[in-house]
Amino acid sequence: MSTSSLSLACKTRRQQLMQQMQAQGGGVAVIPTAQEMTRNNDNHFPFRHDSYFYYLTGFCEPEAVLVLIATAEREESILFCREKNLEHEIWDGYRYGPEAARQHCLVDAAYPVSELAVRLEDVLAGAATLYTSPLFDHRLTPQIQQALAGIAAKSRTGIQSPAGWMDVCRLVDEMRLLKDEQEIACMQEAARISGLAHRAAMRAARPGLHEYALEAELLYCFRRHGAQAPAYSSIVASGANACTLHYQSNQARINDGELILIDAGCEFDSYASDITRTFPANGRFSPAQKTLYQIVLAAQQAALACAQPGAGYMDGHHAAVRVLTDGMLDTGLLNRQQVGTVDDAIASQAYRQFYMHGTGHWLGLDVHDVGDYRTPHTSGDASTARPYRALQPGMVITIEPGLYVRPAAGVPEQYWNTGIRIEDDILITASGHQNLSQDTPKTIDEIEAWMRGD
Repeated sequence: MSTSSLSLACKTRRQQLMQQMQAQGGGVAVIPTAQEMTRNNDNHFPFRHDSYFYYLTGFCEPEAVLVLIATAEREESILFCREKNLEHEIWDGYRYGPEAARQHCLVDAAYPVSELAVRLEDVLAGAATLYTSPLFDHRLTPQIQQALAGIAAKSRTGIQSPAGWMDVCRLVDEMRLLKDEQEIACMQEAARISGLAHRAAMRAARPGLHEYALEAELLYCFRRHGAQAPAYSSIVASGANACTLHYQSNQARINDGELILIDAGCEFDSYASDITRTFPANGRFSPAQKTLYQIVLAAQQAALACAQPGAGYMDGHHAAVRVLTDGMLDTGLLNRQQVGTVDDAIASQAYRQFYMHGTGHWLGLDVHDVGDYRTPHTSGDASTARPYRALQPGMVITIEPGLYVRPAAGVPEQYWNTGIRIEDDILITASGHQNLSQDTPKTIDEIEAWMRGD
């Protein structure tokens, strides 16, 4: 995304947020970026800006705060950031400084972050509501408290502190659920690069390697093609390790005859991809592996058929669970004499022995992106259960069914220590859906042909 188009998109988002604030009586929003985190002595973790802050500014420097004023008297966006400092730039790189940041982000004003507390006192005085969030870094709290204390000290003059508080993230979450063209372009590129990385790992795989060797292929491919970082810690799980859902070690030796499950995606211009593929270390699925793989693939296809506008968010999960449960009964993973029919096994949740997670999640600036999965309350008793959302064009979800077979009494041994997951990134469109990761080999024939070098 170019700087100008990103800046214009962020300006539009700020305007939309301020309109929502005005509709609820107005107020002032205070939204900080993330803080730099110390890794060990004199060394920091790589800095990654806060997603809420970035969504509204496109600004990547640490020590920055966005203030939005939406009152009857004024609407204004103000950015607080680090001052120019040539000595620090020698060590740590370029800093925009307030004036250049104002032009870059298309905000109305920009000031040194050192002035935040004093200027907050001015903008919060008389505001109806303070919009911030407990999700934000706690180090912002003292500055807000200092500003509120300053206002309280002047209460005899008639100046009042904000009478209410609202979580600004709730408003931004609703905005972030629907991706605009710029966001979709970033996510398409993230999926493209991640697909190339999965292809590289498949092509490099062979018995005798260690899992970390394939992780290295992923990381190399991400950076080589322009992604800034992994969107999350890559999972490279061979054999029984694939039955651990959030396997992180990536240290084991890969053995002949094992499947390898790779769950990995990059982040491109701050937007995540999330792709999982499962393939044989030696390039050929065994008969038992083929059987389970086809069940998972059919489950994903059933869920994909539900990925269209108007469908309930959970429709795809229910469709996948039915196919998976039917497969469990057909293969003997579940004993029909013990669990009964497909409907019985679903009702009793017997299937959860081999499939224990949901079939997807929102995807965007965060790999598990924000947004309520259920419809917001509009009226009535807030304690009543809310229905799941209907899918809308612009939403991006993952679809990721799986089977995880650990050794257990009554479970056919040919399936033991087998973990399979297939995951794609799905954009809901006006006519159905677009699979952003569709170019990553997925069928048995596609995977075996790619690993042969065809």
